[in-house]
Amino acid sequence: MSNNASFTPPSLLMATIGLSLATFMQVLDTTIANVALPTISGNLGVSSEQGTWVITSFAVSNAIALPLTGWLSRRFGEVKLFLWATLLFVLASFLCGISTSMPELIGFRVLQGLVAGPLYPMTQTLLIAVYPPARRGMALALLAMVTVVAPIAGPILGGWITDSYSWPWIFFINVPIGIFAVMVVRSQLRKRPVVTSHQPMDYVGLLSLIVGVGALQIILDKGNDLDWFESNFIIIGAAISVIALAVFVIWEMTDKHPVVNLRLFAHRNFRIGTIVLVLGYAGFFGINLILPQWLQTQMGYTATWAGLAVAPIGILPVLMSPFVGKYAHKFDLRLLAGLAFLAIGLSCFMRAGFTNEVDFQHIALVQLFMGIGVALFFMPTLSILMSDLPPHQIADGAGLATFLRTLGGSFAASLTTWIWIRRADQHHAYMSESMSVYDSATREALNTLGGAGHKAYAQLDQVLTSQAYMMSTVDYFTLLGWMFMGLILLVWLAKPPFTAKAGPAASGH
Repeated sequence: MSNNASFTPPSLLMATIGLSLATFMQVLDTTIANVALPTISGNLGVSSEQGTWVITSFAVSNAIALPLTGWLSRRFGEVKLFLWATLLFVLASFLCGISTSMPELIGFRVLQGLVAGPLYPMTQTLLIAVYPPARRGMALALLAMVTVVAPIAGPILGGWITDSYSWPWIFFINVPIGIFAVMVVRSQLRKRPVVTSHQPMDYVGLLSLIVGVGALQIILDKGNDLDWFESNFIIIGAAISVIALAVFVIWEMTDKHPVVNLRLFAHRNFRIGTIVLVLGYAGFFGINLILPQWLQTQMGYTATWAGLAVAPIGILPVLMSPFVGKYAHKFDLRLLAGLAFLAIGLSCFMRAGFTNEVDFQHIALVQLFMGIGVALFFMPTLSILMSDLPPHQIADGAGLATFLRTLGGSFAASLTTWIWIRRADQHHAYMSESMSVYDSATREALNTLGGAGHKAYAQLDQVLTSQAYMMSTVDYFTLLGWMFMGLILLVWLAKPPFTAKAGPAASGH
């Protein structure tokens, strides 16, 4: 990437606002759709499981685009890449909003994810470049705050827009924000000198990555609908994914200019830290996906109230992040990460104690408590995984960790929905098997519902379905709780010291 650290924009404040708005828009888009999924699924006539594709299509394409960011910025310049990525994101958002079918929406979400890939790393790179060294920490702290606030605003804004207007507006809202960001950044950074270079592109690695990851995501998304390996489509897709990913790993380990530097896994702390980051983020992503769906489909919440119920998760991270950044170095980072996993794990066990009578306040308080874990999770984990990388590999390490974290979120969305629906079906079948018109308890339940007519049977089935999803939700959060407890042990396999080796922690993903 070009080195233009001496350039100062006419207004640092306006440049910061423009750059941060683009990142806010992109991070917002990863959460704003979560509470709208039941409405989108209903309006487009698909199941809730198929509705999850709105999330996974964006996440997996976003992950695939991340490794390209460094090459694109060197080829076209950082400012130009940022401006074009933002404009294309605006266009993709508009196209998502006018979609009239699920295939259309998924296609435009893929486009949106692809062009969103460079936004965060380019924002970080440009902020580092335009701020003087003494103030860069403040700029990055502000950017971190933006990425924390956006997930709070996402569920609330998404719920309010869905209830008050219609779901397409969760995408249309990006249009004015994106255009304003482009105008501001162009006016502030258009005179910044551009240095470009023509570096070789790892086409084999990129193609095998796209095919392998894309096929795997399709398998995870469609597996349940097609009865998994009873389907030739799934078998062929699995074979394609395995072969492509095998080619990808072998090629990346031997190529001089790999699109993803897998050799970084030779470093112990990077290896342990990345595993912990991916699994922790996958669990976090799954919670944010399932909770709003359960509240709306089974608990009768509107999208707005579901958003308000889950939003408190972001309050403590906003308040605690500055202190974590300032004082974390005084503690063993494994201890801080372990406390994060303990808090998140305990919050999962609290949710496993929910019943169909749980109230809004209880749900919101558990979300608030989980915020302690979120505040302590990212900074210590990222510091651990960067700690044993040489200076010239820190940018590659940041890019690889972000790529795998994003991919983990995408896969988690598919697996979470599958586990949740499958366990609900199993519980429903088990409870139905134990019921009979000859059973006194069943007859009593039917009489309570108005006799043995079709309406009473339908109401009884609705009660069973609600109870089955409640039991499935309990199962899911119990599983997640134990996973986070396991991460407490895993993070202690990392070895101090955790002070990153001297060198610029650039963000060239």
